[in-house]
Amino acid sequence: MPRKPKETFEQKKSRAAAVLRRLAKTYPEAKCALDHRSPLELLVATILSAQCTDKMVNQVTPSLFAAYPTPADLAAAPVPAVEALVKRTGFFRQKTKSIQGVARAVAEEHGGRVPPDMDVLTTLPGVGRKTANVILGTAFGKPAIFVDTHVRRLANRLGLTVSDDPVVIEQDLQALLPPRVWTATAHRLIHHGRRVCFARKPRCSGCALLRWCPQIGVADAH
Repeated sequence: MPRKPKETFEQKKSRAAAVLRRLAKTYPEAKCALDHRSPLELLVATILSAQCTDKMVNQVTPSLFAAYPTPADLAAAPVPAVEALVKRTGFFRQKTKSIQGVARAVAEEHGGRVPPDMDVLTTLPGVGRKTANVILGTAFGKPAIFVDTHVRRLANRLGLTVSDDPVVIEQDLQALLPPRVWTATAHRLIHHGRRVCFARKPRCSGCALLRWCPQIGVADAH
């Protein structure tokens, strides 16, 4: 059986554009699933969402933000009180340390405002590149691709990257997509991963991206 010719970069870019258009049509209203009213609330919620569902985080944060509405309030809060409020998100001691550390840094070093800068954001306690990209893209409207477990899985299954390294995946997607759609595409990939392209037993038969997916015939169709 003849081997299928290797896809060129331009062919991949064209296929990525088609995937982008279909995602936009399928999930036109896709947005961040974490409830927030400010960059600080999104930052805290994103830290709490590690190894926790967005649904649970959204149940926890209203009480947290009502009790400690400003960075200075959260930074000065008694540790046991904060731990009690975020306990249901799991790993609550480390998360409490991180969100209070972030709040303290924002209050004392940045005038109470979350800095809209990748290099500065990643110096904050508990803030890595993925979290920083969520804040930049969602709270500040800057072009940003945040590579979570869904984006990583879908980018690989769709043949848009061959890497498992989030930084490399981010760079690969940046090369294929125009900056103006980076943030929206990340949100749409996450939506698709949660609704159709599951880690186990993806629903390939009902997938809007099936036409452009090199996994067809490989993944189980459910």
